[in-house]
Amino acid sequence: MDETMRVMTETPRNAETPRRSLQSWITANAVFFDRNQAEIPKSPVDLDTWRLAIDGKVNTAIELDFNTLLDMPKAIAANTMECSGNSRSLLQQKASGNPWTIGGVGNGVWGGVWLRDVLNKAGITASARHVAFEGFDKPLGKAQIQFIRSIPLEKAMSSTLLAYEMNGEPLPLKHGFPLRGLALGWTGANCVKWLRRITLLEHPYEGFFMDKVYRVFAKDQAPETGEVVTGLKCKSIITQPERDAVFLPGEVTILGAAYAGEQDVVTVEVSLDDGATWQPAELFGPHEPYAWRQWQFVHSFDNPGTYTVLSRATDSSGRIQPMQADWNKLGYGNNGVREHSISFRIE
Repeated sequence: MDETMRVMTETPRNAETPRRSLQSWITANAVFFDRNQAEIPKSPVDLDTWRLAIDGKVNTAIELDFNTLLDMPKAIAANTMECSGNSRSLLQQKASGNPWTIGGVGNGVWGGVWLRDVLNKAGITASARHVAFEGFDKPLGKAQIQFIRSIPLEKAMSSTLLAYEMNGEPLPLKHGFPLRGLALGWTGANCVKWLRRITLLEHPYEGFFMDKVYRVFAKDQAPETGEVVTGLKCKSIITQPERDAVFLPGEVTILGAAYAGEQDVVTVEVSLDDGATWQPAELFGPHEPYAWRQWQFVHSFDNPGTYTVLSRATDSSGRIQPMQADWNKLGYGNNGVREHSISFRIE
């Protein structure tokens, strides 16, 4: 484990990527954020005995071995994955959960097979509407609640990958070896690791990790009535400089990343006057569906003082990053412009 990461809990392992490691289009495997509800397996599963079961609302329940997956047509996709609670600690009003700053996000290039190709091997019945994923990780706590999540069949068939590679390497153990479900453009909660079973259902899976968490709900609202956390919101983050950095008068390069899940980031703007005026930032680097855009803004700061930088993204559906985040009890989806501002000094 790379302990340059900010570790919030050891058991289960929850740690965020350092700000400087978010300045590259690809986030290295070693520092890609860790989010777990259960214990990371202590050793890799034996691929000779591992099987992926496909059952439920299918014509024929099947089991696939790893070599069968390798022999299927391969898919490669870039994808920015974000923890649902990323930036939770930046909210003005406290919310429950791990105190993420901006490092609960990363971009990778993932290799594997399309989920639709696997499901078609079993045959999908007319009553199937949802797809549930179950891993073989060991639950923690007395209740021993298995981490199981489901997604709509439409998402499963259109843009969900079963990933066995991450950034050109076999999927690391801590990121789900040998196989991880990857709902492209959706939060990490929808991307179950250490897969062993995929079940087709008529209705969404019912359970703790579907009904009690990963839903947006208010303080006095029943969790199961809240909206399920799915796609990423339109959001930009500032990755350079560090907060409270000090510079001499002259040019300062401000770097960041912007992402919008299933939508495309079309512009990023920067404000140096608390949102009164906005200037365009430059988008640069690779431009792929579901992946973030890197951006930069170079400005000459000639007068000593403290400066605050705001950034906001706009996506292809017309969503504009809001000035203030909408609060919810578990602090999901914080994409507020003000919450992600940084300040530095010119001396």
